[in-house]
Amino acid sequence: MKRICTLLLLACFSLQAQEYFPNNDDISAVSNVTRAITNATIITRPGQVITNGTIIIKNGKIEAIGNGITIPKNAVLEDAAGNYIYPSFIESYGDLAMETPKRAANSGSAQYDEGRKGYYWNDHIRAEQSAMDHFEYDEKEAKKYIDAGFGTVQTHLHDGIARGNGMLIALDNNGTDADRILKQESGNFFSLSKSRQSRQSYPTSMMGALALLRQTHFDADWYAKGYSKSKDLSIEALNTKKKLVQIIEAGDKKNILRVDKLGDRIGKQFVIVGGQDAYEMIADIKATNAALIVPLNFPDAYDVSNPNLEWFVNLGDMREWKQAPGNLMLLSKAGITFAITTKDLKSPADLMKKLQVAMQYGLTEDQALAALTTTPANILKVSDMVGTLEKGKLANFIMTSGKLFEKDTEIYENWVKGSKHVLKERNKKDIDGSYVATLNNLKYIISIKSKGKKSTVKIDSITLGSKITYDGDWVNIVTTQKDTVNKTYTRFLATPQNDDLKGTAYLPNGQEVAFTAFKNTADSKDDKEDENENEKESDDKTVKEMGRMTYPNIGYGSETKPMEETVLYRNATVWTNENQGILENTDVLVKNGKISKIGKNLNTGSARVIDATGKHLTAGIVDEHSHIAIDNGVNEAGHNSTAEVTIEDVVDHEDINIYRDLAGGVTTSQLLHGSANPIGGRSAIIKLKWGYKADEMIYNDSPKFIKFALGENVKQSRSKNGVRFPQTRMGVEQVFEDYFSRARAYADAKGNKDFRYDEEMEVLLEILESERFVSCHSYVQSEINMLMKVAVKHGFRINTFTHILEGYKVADKMAAHGAGGSTFSDWWAYKYEVNDAIPYNGAILHSQGVLTAFNSDDAEMSRRLNQEAAKAVKYGGVSEEEAWKFVTLNPAKLLHIDDRTGSIKTGKDADLVLWSENPLSVTARAEITMIDGIVFFDKQRDLGFRKSIKEERQQLVNEMILAKNKGMKTQTPKKKDKTLYECDTIHW
Repeated sequence: MKRICTLLLLACFSLQAQEYFPNNDDISAVSNVTRAITNATIITRPGQVITNGTIIIKNGKIEAIGNGITIPKNAVLEDAAGNYIYPSFIESYGDLAMETPKRAANSGSAQYDEGRKGYYWNDHIRAEQSAMDHFEYDEKEAKKYIDAGFGTVQTHLHDGIARGNGMLIALDNNGTDADRILKQESGNFFSLSKSRQSRQSYPTSMMGALALLRQTHFDADWYAKGYSKSKDLSIEALNTKKKLVQIIEAGDKKNILRVDKLGDRIGKQFVIVGGQDAYEMIADIKATNAALIVPLNFPDAYDVSNPNLEWFVNLGDMREWKQAPGNLMLLSKAGITFAITTKDLKSPADLMKKLQVAMQYGLTEDQALAALTTTPANILKVSDMVGTLEKGKLANFIMTSGKLFEKDTEIYENWVKGSKHVLKERNKKDIDGSYVATLNNLKYIISIKSKGKKSTVKIDSITLGSKITYDGDWVNIVTTQKDTVNKTYTRFLATPQNDDLKGTAYLPNGQEVAFTAFKNTADSKDDKEDENENEKESDDKTVKEMGRMTYPNIGYGSETKPMEETVLYRNATVWTNENQGILENTDVLVKNGKISKIGKNLNTGSARVIDATGKHLTAGIVDEHSHIAIDNGVNEAGHNSTAEVTIEDVVDHEDINIYRDLAGGVTTSQLLHGSANPIGGRSAIIKLKWGYKADEMIYNDSPKFIKFALGENVKQSRSKNGVRFPQTRMGVEQVFEDYFSRARAYADAKGNKDFRYDEEMEVLLEILESERFVSCHSYVQSEINMLMKVAVKHGFRINTFTHILEGYKVADKMAAHGAGGSTFSDWWAYKYEVNDAIPYNGAILHSQGVLTAFNSDDAEMSRRLNQEAAKAVKYGGVSEEEAWKFVTLNPAKLLHIDDRTGSIKTGKDADLVLWSENPLSVTARAEITMIDGIVFFDKQRDLGFRKSIKEERQQLVNEMILAKNKGMKTQTPKKKDKTLYECDTIHW
């Protein structure tokens, strides 16, 4: 607060006192002097050009602009003939001038409760933060932006999930802090990343961050109605800043859709930071109607010259290098509003190079300029001040040597609020050409190119090493013989005079010789022609192609989205999982995504016929317990109850394990929260529709499930820093009692005027009212019994005990309770609490009337669940038909989707697998896997994928090697470890 007051006083003092303060500075730094810049080509906004234009500047603003303007008598004149003027750029997502927040001290143990009094219960909600409180202008850092063409930066403290407001500052290194602050509150910022200033554990996952943002806004709405009995500075600040532009840092394309969905839920239209890969889901991102602030950090080529390192780079990463530069072009083509940010670039100086690459893919100059000027001004609602060059707006503009985005164009000056920052001397004499000088009877041929940046020097036919600098009016060339052991140097120091160079040569023997290098007109003409030809080659206007894109845009994706077909499987052995049992030599007709007919010699009609003679057709495998296709953590471990989080928020439609599971005959999976806490998060039940987006995978009207857990994991037996309640098995029981009691009290309060909506309590209430089903991680019989008793006490039943490796001990009680068991076929002895596990568990549960299934809980096992089912035959003598139901109909029943899938029955979804032989055989292979009548895996098509992937990889490898050979920057491939989760992954 003290800092704010000081800056406000400074602002007032500056406004009142500057007029009569003596000024001993260079006149170029004085903003209240009237200036007239004449004869320039002025681009006032994208697409609007004034030739031979004039700008009149006074008091930091544009007083007049155009042609035929009367220049005030007292104006300081500057002739800009041959130069271009553009609006200065706007950085809409910076952290310039922000003090680095102190990282919270590590106490050695996790923090679960809040660390601040009077603020929101979660320390990562820091809506009260104000950029003004952390403002500390750094001229050195600001100069990096000034040199890159920026005039203004919206900056904020990049720390926390709710980050508070930013501020808009002018990059005037000639001014004062008070002059620089254009807007003290410019935007309200959010992210999915925790604060460095707190070690509070929650959230530990992306789904937790999304849930926290939802609940925070629900609480803010409730607080605004005056119902809170305590003061909360964070929530008050959040409510105060509702009218500011709401900006959230999301990241990739999937997160853009996630945060937009969050915005819909809480009633906000976010401006979203991210989307450098938006080109892969352009239509979906267009449908959000969100404006984007897009980082321009597309990757450098990989150095794949070493074949051993090449294999660390997957096809998706190779495509990203090829395709990402075309992202801005596709955003423009789609009509998506976007600004460009330098976020993630090593330096603002890299911006122009990246933009020039993007332009090779079809981004136009006007589109690039708009993304740096008018669009960010509109997004930030400051277009009345900046973004275009118009009367009354700030005199923020850059002066360049030529058209802004051309390769050799230089920024000479950057004017901020009428204050000139000279970056390079403008209108320097063009010294490019070929010159001849004679020194001590030796003829030196000097060739200068690239506006005095490159030189070659020869003595007759011998080329010397040379380096040139051209600064001010001085040309300095240093040469050396390339083939000598002891290097000696000749130095030429000269000034341009007419068309020649005149000066002094400093010879290796110490002699100083006056010389004149006469310009060779003929050679200069030839050099110019050669240079123009080279520029023509390097500036080829042919638009680069982005290459092959697929659904999804990684290996094994299809160039067209897989679509529904009418298919007739002819003459198959059909495992119906119904009363008909296994039918020999039978046809199955698929139409409109459903199983239409089952019988012999069915009429083909217009159907595509698949000869299934000698093959087996089954319902698709249903994996009741999976952790594939989940982004950024399967556990929200920050609390002992996290019912507010949901896996549906973080389904990853691009996980290659989806395709691998399809190749193993899996068509449906329940994606479960992990086992870090007694009450975990909600599930996502998905169909493995490879090439479709996440929302299209999730079952329509999906049954509601939640993950509970018991045992070692939830009491943190294997965590060195475990301090969270519970620490014992009896404590686990108490967690359930406490939370169900709270849920009952919450239900009783629903009619009250001051009722506060709580997403976590809403979910727990659904359990108590038997609207949401419980799938519980379990091992030990005592805890299995305990949870069934808790459920009976609170009026519901446990739907599924998963793992349930001591289920054989309490199978009769489970059957009486009505609980199903989803177990492993033969996992045991991998930790203490499974020492009593036996491979006959599944058969015993089944024999006692427990609805029994086998699950994977493992990305590798899920590809061979057909073989896991066969183990029920080996261990316990379950019949083949019943064993097959362990991975098809029974898990479908456990998930309450058996009316849609799990068996081959007329009217059910066409979720089918054609096997090469008996599906319980270890040599059986899934040849076709179909979901809703759409073929998502085909063995023959898979072979084609492998061939095309190999060819495409080689093509991209060749292109990257060529890029390296041309001197382009490359990166070294690095091995990437993607965590394959299971319930017993360490979670803390």
